[in-house]
Amino acid sequence: MERESMEVDVVIVGAGPSGLATACRLGQIAQESGQELSVVVVEKGSEVGAHILSGAVLEPRALNELFPNWKELGAPLNTPVTDDEIFYLTGAEKGSKVPNLFVPKTMHNEGNYVVSLGNVCRWLAEQAEGLGIEIFPGFAATEILYNEDGSVKGIATGDFGIDHNGEKKDSYMPGMELHAKYTVFSEGCRGHLGKQLMEKFNLREGTDPQHYGIGIKELWEIDPSKHRQGLVVHTAGWPLTESGSPGGGFLYHLEDNQVTLGLITDLAYSNPHVSPFDEMQRWKTHPEIKKFLEGGKRLSYGARAIAKGGLQSLPKMTFPGGLLVGCDAGTLNFAKIKGSHTAMKSGMIAAELMAEAIKNGQSHDELVAYKDAFEKSWIHEELYQQRNFGPAQHKFGNFIGSAFAFVDINLFNGKLPITMRDTTPDHDTLKPADQCKKIDYPKPDGKITFNKLDSVFLSNTNHEEDQPCHLQLKDPSIPIEYNLPKYNEPAQRYCPAGVYEVVEDENSGEKRFQINAQNCVHCKTCDIKDPTQNINWVAPEGTGGPNYPNM
Repeated sequence: MERESMEVDVVIVGAGPSGLATACRLGQIAQESGQELSVVVVEKGSEVGAHILSGAVLEPRALNELFPNWKELGAPLNTPVTDDEIFYLTGAEKGSKVPNLFVPKTMHNEGNYVVSLGNVCRWLAEQAEGLGIEIFPGFAATEILYNEDGSVKGIATGDFGIDHNGEKKDSYMPGMELHAKYTVFSEGCRGHLGKQLMEKFNLREGTDPQHYGIGIKELWEIDPSKHRQGLVVHTAGWPLTESGSPGGGFLYHLEDNQVTLGLITDLAYSNPHVSPFDEMQRWKTHPEIKKFLEGGKRLSYGARAIAKGGLQSLPKMTFPGGLLVGCDAGTLNFAKIKGSHTAMKSGMIAAELMAEAIKNGQSHDELVAYKDAFEKSWIHEELYQQRNFGPAQHKFGNFIGSAFAFVDINLFNGKLPITMRDTTPDHDTLKPADQCKKIDYPKPDGKITFNKLDSVFLSNTNHEEDQPCHLQLKDPSIPIEYNLPKYNEPAQRYCPAGVYEVVEDENSGEKRFQINAQNCVHCKTCDIKDPTQNINWVAPEGTGGPNYPNM
């Protein structure tokens, strides 16, 4: 059975905010101008939104431009932010509220909305389909196709029905080739195809390494008497300060007595004993957080890496035949802890340039005008203003780094005559385990705190079990022979889903590295943090992974 192929004008890989905004803008241009444009979006999740996880407080700037009448169209932005509170937690029981006067202005959320980003993406997909865009959920793009001249020709979706040995099962169905004049990669943070493109076209030349955090999130239904719809709470400090790790927490009050909360652990942490999952569970026991959760019920759980390096870490976003947009490139504004509006705008700019190029009969060339259009847009203005925020957090820590950010952003509007750099990649920051303090995490109580496997159950994660492992080890010996003695194999702890275990044989005492790929929530942390970059995350069979409801 050979692959079928389909010829279109534009293929978009990933139905997140950037990909769907690209698709919607292309559909709008086609309707407005009468230009015929065939556009296909492929999405590896079982449905649009199934793999979308974010805080999220949405700044509607890009949405206002894309759909000025979004309220009339029924966009699920139902909860305007009413209050902002920021706490610096100094211990397990202590903390202080930061006066608004001293909060970096990027952290003020007037005019923004507390949303489920998954539901926003579901709504964007409906708008796209109404504009004539084809969306194929459940199909993972697994291969980049190239023309003879080296330009990107399109993508191939993964085969179905391959067993764990790579043999065809009775259910085998070959993937499909999608050939396009331009291909847009909008896979989100640490996209596995985006990673290949950066290497092939040397897109990272002259930039700082990308920097990441791992966001671990839960959705709760709480006591109505404790619910304050529209309240946005951020925290810094404890518990991460105990291990000297950067990061911070969030708790947002949605509608229907629901709150969404989580902890972002900066993946530049140095202590290999740190477990971001357990740090998040511990964070929930602080009185400022626990007071909302007592008597409530946890509804869902998930995790996702975020690309937060900012302007200094932004790669070249164009190459012959396509573009990287959104978090696949790293357009998140970390000073705002927001990336959806910038991701959407990056895709909208791409759409306008692609439509013009196709109208002029171009295809498979490099849209070099994108760089200038991006730099003239408000995304670049935002990212330039906050360019020192992340490096300052890494250099000085949360407390002094935030004070620096206040001076830089509030007083100088991001125009200090310095640009800080952070040239150490996150996988190079770990210290040997015997040089670091072990962390004794408390056992979960089953009411406020929980274990990993019960949490993964709430993410509705599922993969076809008999398929090749999508977590590939370049050298299978490294976890036991190198990572274990030097770092106490940190994959056991940085993975928020219990995918990686070191298992000891009861009789021989021999240790082996076990990969429970079925548990994977597609957060990409292993691909980022493994100290030897030995783990390569690739897309599993389509529809596999989490099935988040309104995360």
